[in-house]
Amino acid sequence: MFLCAFLLAIGMDLASLQKIAARFAPTEVSANLAGLPAQEKAALAKIVEAARLMDPLYLRQVWSGNPPLLLELSQDATPLGRARLHLFVLQKGPWSSLDHDAPFIPGVPFKPAEASFYPPGATKEEVEAWQKSLPPGEREVATGFFTTIRRKPDGSLGWVPYSLEYQDLLGRAAQLLREASQLTQQPTLKRFLAARADAFLSNDYYDSDVAWMELDASIEPTIGPYEVYTDGWFNQKAAFEAFIGLRDDAESQKLVRLSAELQGIEDALPIDPKLRNPKLGALAPIRVINLIFASGDGNHGVQTAAYNLPNDERIVQERGTKRIMLKNVQEAKFRKTLLPISQVALGAGDRKNVSFDAFFTHILMHELMHGLGPHQAAQGITVRKAMQEAGSALEEAKADISGLFALQLLVDKGVLDRALERTMYVTFLASAFRSIRFGLNEAHGKGIALQLNTLLDAGAVRVAPDGTFSVVPVKIREAVAKLTSEIMTLQASGDVARARDWLKTVGVIRPEVQRLLDKLSNVPVDIEPRFTAAERLRSAESH
Repeated sequence: MFLCAFLLAIGMDLASLQKIAARFAPTEVSANLAGLPAQEKAALAKIVEAARLMDPLYLRQVWSGNPPLLLELSQDATPLGRARLHLFVLQKGPWSSLDHDAPFIPGVPFKPAEASFYPPGATKEEVEAWQKSLPPGEREVATGFFTTIRRKPDGSLGWVPYSLEYQDLLGRAAQLLREASQLTQQPTLKRFLAARADAFLSNDYYDSDVAWMELDASIEPTIGPYEVYTDGWFNQKAAFEAFIGLRDDAESQKLVRLSAELQGIEDALPIDPKLRNPKLGALAPIRVINLIFASGDGNHGVQTAAYNLPNDERIVQERGTKRIMLKNVQEAKFRKTLLPISQVALGAGDRKNVSFDAFFTHILMHELMHGLGPHQAAQGITVRKAMQEAGSALEEAKADISGLFALQLLVDKGVLDRALERTMYVTFLASAFRSIRFGLNEAHGKGIALQLNTLLDAGAVRVAPDGTFSVVPVKIREAVAKLTSEIMTLQASGDVARARDWLKTVGVIRPEVQRLLDKLSNVPVDIEPRFTAAERLRSAESH
């Protein structure tokens, strides 16, 4: 690995950098702003400007060397310098996420697993021992989402709230959100923006998370510290991101009815009944939006197609989670990557059954299933805390495979059209090759490898002599239910050692999969979004 990364970094000529960038297809991601009243459009412009600040925030969180490196790259006007800058902005750092995070700029170290959430020179063991030594109340803050760990003048460890650590950028973001709050005429949007501005300065995100859950407006902003994937040590610290979109009312209404099925799905999960939740929280909202801008952890490398937030267990237990589907992003991914992949990866008989409706509906169920199944481990702590760094890949695999289980259940009940049964497994299989190309260092990619190999071992997916893959209809249902059971039961056990071993041995790229991936070298891995509506908004505000 070291030699590979070293050679990659020193050998990155212009053509090589352009080849890496070409795996992301430049794609317009936009929405029609014409229906927005003038004041809402002005509020939206302020929100987007606040969202732009999530980029420098996230860069700082990933690696302390990012800001000075970005400044250095921006001053190099040569073609090689421009290519390096382009790739740096695309990846939000000097590492290629599709190449096991190998650096593409000379002199850059390996990507630090601890990011910049922990003190330079500290070890994972040192931080873990210190956290365990704290009284329960202090330990909760030290292991919480919104603190960095730093050394005190005497060399001992302590924590710093995000509101202090990032006060320069958060202060400006809070000001912009307050200005937007004063402009909008939509009460729930006004409340969320004001509450999130307060949270940036107080470091208490609870009220603003509640306001976000209750948001019911034409503008749908998500902005703040959320996902914990960047913290490769403990999955504790939240990274800053933003997704700003416009609600798609027609699509949102179609999907609301599926929320009413969640308790029935939970009650039918193929796990010990004691592990099921007999009473899920109130039906959580689902929103379909068309994205106009994303930043920070929400826009680097492979693009997010949907998300399920917040992650605060208090909100999850009280209210469930809110699901956001990025329809225009999903359409772009389907068109630019999934259809071309299916022509190479699937047998001729299966290709005709790949459909956007199945792709869209499975992503929806993926997000819904994050809220179902065990959330408490046997040790009396959350599954996320019990599973540590193995938790993200396992959770993504759970949401994927149990999403298929749930779709089959709804088809059998007549809630969804029987025709979906013909398309959903095949579309999932094609999409597995799309996701595994994201790399095994990424939670979704590793989770998909675990699922694909398990389905191959069960005979539910087979490989033809020509190297194409196909679904085995008589075996796929049973294999999906069995894997759903295995993952959820493991999560409930909290057995992190077994989770690590399973991911290490099964969450790999096998030779038959690698041969197929080699044939996809000319197919883009994902999209590189061009936020044209946001640019038009900025241009209009500047005049």
